[in-house]
Amino acid sequence: QVQLVESGGGLVQPGGSLRLSCVASGRLFSILVMGWYRQAPGKERELVARVLSDGTANYADSVKGRFTISRDNAKNTVYLQMDTLKPEDTAVYYCNGIYSSSQPMFGWGQGTQVIVSS
Repeated sequence: QVQLVESGGGLVQPGGSLRLSCVASGRLFSILVMGWYRQAPGKERELVARVLSDGTANYADSVKGRFTISRDNAKNTVYLQMDTLKPEDTAVYYCNGIYSSSQPMFGWGQGTQVIVSS
Protein backbone atom coordinates (compact mmCIF):
# COMPACT_ATOMS: atom_id res chain seq x y z
CA GLN A 1 0.00 0.00 0.00
CA VAL A 2 1.29 3.43 -0.92
CA GLN A 3 1.78 5.85 1.97
CA LEU A 4 1.54 9.58 1.44
CA VAL A 5 3.13 12.17 3.72
CA GLU A 6 2.28 15.83 3.19
CA SER A 7 4.13 18.78 4.69
CA GLY A 8 4.73 22.49 4.29
CA GLY A 9 1.47 24.01 5.48
CA GLY A 10 1.17 26.86 7.92
CA LEU A 11 -0.30 30.26 8.65
CA VAL A 12 0.27 32.91 5.98
CA GLN A 13 -1.12 36.35 5.29
CA PRO A 14 -3.26 37.03 2.22
CA GLY A 15 -1.01 37.54 -0.80
CA GLY A 16 1.66 35.30 0.67
CA SER A 17 3.15 32.04 -0.57
CA LEU A 18 3.66 28.50 0.64
CA ARG A 19 5.21 25.41 -0.89
CA LEU A 20 3.69 22.06 -0.05
CA SER A 21 5.48 18.73 -0.46
CA CYS A 22 4.20 15.18 -0.60
CA VAL A 23 6.40 12.11 -0.45
CA ALA A 24 4.93 8.82 -1.66
CA SER A 25 6.25 5.36 -0.87
CA GLY A 26 6.43 2.63 -3.51
CA ARG A 27 8.14 2.04 -6.82
CA LEU A 28 5.40 3.10 -9.24
CA PHE A 29 5.39 6.82 -8.41
CA SER A 30 6.94 7.89 -11.72
CA ILE A 31 4.08 6.50 -13.82
CA LEU A 32 1.24 7.78 -11.68
CA VAL A 33 -0.89 10.83 -12.25
CA MET A 34 -0.57 12.75 -8.98
CA GLY A 35 -2.76 15.45 -7.61
CA TRP A 36 -3.35 17.86 -4.78
CA TYR A 37 -6.76 18.01 -3.15
CA ARG A 38 -8.05 20.30 -0.45
CA GLN A 39 -10.88 20.22 2.03
CA ALA A 40 -12.14 23.40 3.65
CA PRO A 41 -14.24 23.29 6.83
CA GLY A 42 -17.76 22.16 6.05
CA LYS A 43 -16.99 21.50 2.39
CA GLU A 44 -16.33 18.50 0.18
CA ARG A 45 -12.76 17.58 -0.70
CA GLU A 46 -11.88 19.00 -4.12
CA LEU A 47 -9.11 18.36 -6.62
CA VAL A 48 -7.14 21.56 -7.26
CA ALA A 49 -4.24 20.40 -9.42
CA ARG A 50 -2.90 17.31 -11.14
CA VAL A 51 0.37 16.45 -12.85
CA LEU A 52 0.98 13.68 -15.35
CA SER A 53 4.08 11.50 -15.34
CA ASP A 54 5.69 13.77 -17.98
CA GLY A 55 5.07 16.91 -15.93
CA THR A 56 2.00 18.15 -17.82
CA ALA A 57 -0.22 19.95 -15.32
CA ASN A 58 -3.77 21.20 -15.10
CA TYR A 59 -5.64 23.17 -12.47
CA ALA A 60 -9.02 24.01 -11.06
CA ASP A 61 -10.22 27.44 -12.16
CA SER A 62 -10.08 28.67 -8.57
CA VAL A 63 -6.28 28.29 -8.40
CA LYS A 64 -5.23 28.70 -12.02
CA GLY A 65 -2.46 31.25 -12.38
CA ARG A 66 -1.66 31.19 -8.66
CA PHE A 67 -0.71 27.57 -7.92
CA THR A 68 1.95 25.46 -9.64
CA ILE A 69 2.16 21.70 -9.30
CA SER A 70 5.39 19.87 -10.07
CA ARG A 71 7.04 16.55 -9.37
CA ASP A 72 10.45 15.00 -8.83
CA ASN A 73 10.18 11.35 -9.81
CA ALA A 74 13.66 10.59 -8.47
CA LYS A 75 12.48 11.66 -5.01
CA ASN A 76 8.93 10.25 -5.23
CA THR A 77 7.77 13.77 -4.40
CA VAL A 78 5.07 16.07 -5.71
CA TYR A 79 5.00 19.79 -4.87
CA LEU A 80 2.42 22.52 -4.83
CA GLN A 81 3.72 26.08 -5.01
CA MET A 82 0.95 28.39 -3.84
CA ASP A 83 1.28 32.11 -4.54
CA THR A 84 -1.04 35.06 -4.06
CA LEU A 85 -2.90 33.13 -1.41
CA LYS A 86 -6.44 34.12 -0.49
CA PRO A 87 -8.47 33.45 2.66
CA GLU A 88 -10.63 31.06 0.63
CA ASP A 89 -7.56 28.87 0.09
CA THR A 90 -7.71 27.95 3.77
CA ALA A 91 -8.08 24.17 3.93
CA VAL A 92 -6.33 20.92 4.71
CA TYR A 93 -4.34 19.91 1.65
CA TYR A 94 -3.81 16.30 0.62
CA CYS A 95 -1.99 14.58 -2.21
CA ASN A 96 -2.95 11.32 -3.90
CA GLY A 97 -2.63 9.32 -7.04
CA ILE A 98 -5.49 9.88 -9.45
CA TYR A 99 -7.38 7.46 -11.67
CA SER A 100 -8.57 8.58 -15.11
CA SER A 101 -12.00 8.98 -13.52
CA SER A 102 -10.43 11.61 -11.20
CA GLN A 103 -11.03 9.37 -8.22
CA PRO A 104 -8.19 9.03 -5.70
CA MET A 105 -6.12 5.85 -5.84
CA PHE A 106 -4.92 5.39 -2.28
CA GLY A 107 -5.86 5.95 1.32
CA TRP A 108 -5.44 9.50 2.52
CA GLY A 109 -2.44 10.81 4.40
CA GLN A 110 -2.72 13.16 7.34
CA GLY A 111 -2.77 16.24 5.12
CA THR A 112 -1.19 19.60 5.85
CA GLN A 113 -3.16 22.56 7.16
CA VAL A 114 -3.02 25.88 5.30
CA ILE A 115 -4.51 28.95 6.96
CA VAL A 116 -4.63 32.23 5.08
CA SER A 117 -5.47 35.04 7.45
CA SER A 118 -4.32 38.48 8.47
